Amino acid sequence: MLTPEHLHALHNLPLAAKTAAEGLLHGAHLSRRKGAGMEFSQYRPYQPGDDLRRLDWRLAARSDRYYLRESEVDTSLTVHLVLDATASMNHRDDNGLSKLEYGRLLCATLAYVATQQGDAVALTVLHPAGLRHLPSRADARQLARLYHALETADAAGQFPDTATLAPLTARRQPALTICVTDWYEENGEVERLLTRLRAAAGEVLVLHLMARNELEFTFRGAVTFEDLETGQQLQLDAGQQRRAWQQQLQPWLQATARRARTLGFDYQLLSTAEPLTDALREFLRRRARGS
Repeated sequence: MLTPEHLHALHNLPLAAKTAAEGLLHGAHLSRRKGAGMEFSQYRPYQPGDDLRRLDWRLAARSDRYYLRESEVDTSLTVHLVLDATASMNHRDDNGLSKLEYGRLLCATLAYVATQQGDAVALTVLHPAGLRHLPSRADARQLARLYHALETADAAGQFPDTATLAPLTARRQPALTICVTDWYEENGEVERLLTRLRAAAGEVLVLHLMARNELEFTFRGAVTFEDLETGQQLQLDAGQQRRAWQQQLQPWLQATARRARTLGFDYQLLSTAEPLTDALREFLRRRARGS
């Protein structure tokens, strides 16, 4: 699996998405495990270039091994990708990649996998200037529309207000909602949106993005930190503050994960320095459960 910075360096979102998706499946092999109701004569190992719509996602989710069914077809889902495009997503990791750039790669790859599986995919980009929403469609041009929307998305401002977000949850339509966000909030606005999405659409998977330099506090010397959404600045000595940072960060991450699961969300913490593998596997599990 290529690193996210290598995928970003391709400067070609469709190619990066396909490369990331097929990289996860490369080298998969058939399990010969016997079980009731399984006819292995109808299965064969996945090979790069095969039609992902024929993959058995349930077995993939359980075993991380990928094989194709020769006959059956899964029930399709509606997958709704929600990308946070507020200013805090401009935070850049040591690998040169911002959270927004990682989020673009992640959404593009998930859209590619879902579309190849036969799922209908929708996209909403959360921006204070207004929502950019692409409703789900089943035509051949939908992926191109999604890629264009992602490529042209920029991060700015604070989280959209309730009135801006209202159209997103006004219609009750069953879907697997995947929200890509850094969960930066002042007054619980991210949590409220996710709660409404769950009530309106059903299952919600939260992919919580954090940069490695945040998770490991790799900063050195005198550093000026700026809140990208408010402009507030803070100067400190990184060496003196590293221990205090970790002592506050870990309990917050644990509380965030616990709160998310209490509210009924599936939750996955992702580092923008790591390959997309974990996020894709989590999607496979959710997709298998819903089909």
